[in-house]
Amino acid sequence: MTLDLSNRVAVVTGASRGIGYFIARELAAAGAHVIAVARTVGGLEELDDQIKADGRGQATLVPLDLSDMAGIDRLGGAIHERWGKLDILVANAGVLGVISPIGHVEAKTFEKVMTINVTSTWRLIRSVDPLLRLSDAGRAIILSSNAAHSARAFWAPYAASKAAVETMMRSWAHETETLPLRVNAADPGATRTAMRAQAMPGEDPQTLPHPSEIARRIVPLASPELKETGLIFQAKHNRFVAYRQPE
Repeated sequence: MTLDLSNRVAVVTGASRGIGYFIARELAAAGAHVIAVARTVGGLEELDDQIKADGRGQATLVPLDLSDMAGIDRLGGAIHERWGKLDILVANAGVLGVISPIGHVEAKTFEKVMTINVTSTWRLIRSVDPLLRLSDAGRAIILSSNAAHSARAFWAPYAASKAAVETMMRSWAHETETLPLRVNAADPGATRTAMRAQAMPGEDPQTLPHPSEIARRIVPLASPELKETGLIFQAKHNRFVAYRQPE
């Protein structure tokens, strides 16, 4: 079934490149008005040009560094003034930090990972939660990673940040489970992005799926027909998985 997001408003962070860029395009192609958030103005303008060329949907460009917490608050206020609601949140923006022994990670690097990956995600949720509750079928998609569960050596800051956002997602989903709002995490898996190249410089990127392919798998989580909440969607396997308590 073709996804129809006509007359729905979506926020996508990290929309200027990678998975976020292609999620924004897919949402617009389904008819949504995409509020595209990123630091890079040039990347946002390229996205806008491509959405226009695709011929469906529209974009509002928001150049914003997500370390600007007051700016995130203003974003929520601006959405309320213009549209009076929000239908879709895709919290995609994130940074890797460094792949390093935990004792060698510089404080400023750790703090940046936590600020962008965790604190700004919380601030964004705080800003738009009331707007998503005003939608007849609010949908929130929080980008995560298998690193949150594998806790692999040398990935501590990034892994900890993704474990934190998944926990926030689960708590938020429990809070809203009796509402039309559905909240899930999405694990894209290894994807041909700049972040992956930074983490795995010796890896052949041609062995990885293109971000456009991963975006096409994730975007159905924005469907008004979606029933699942509080789960992880594994894009690699195209399936939802549930959490288990430690054993």
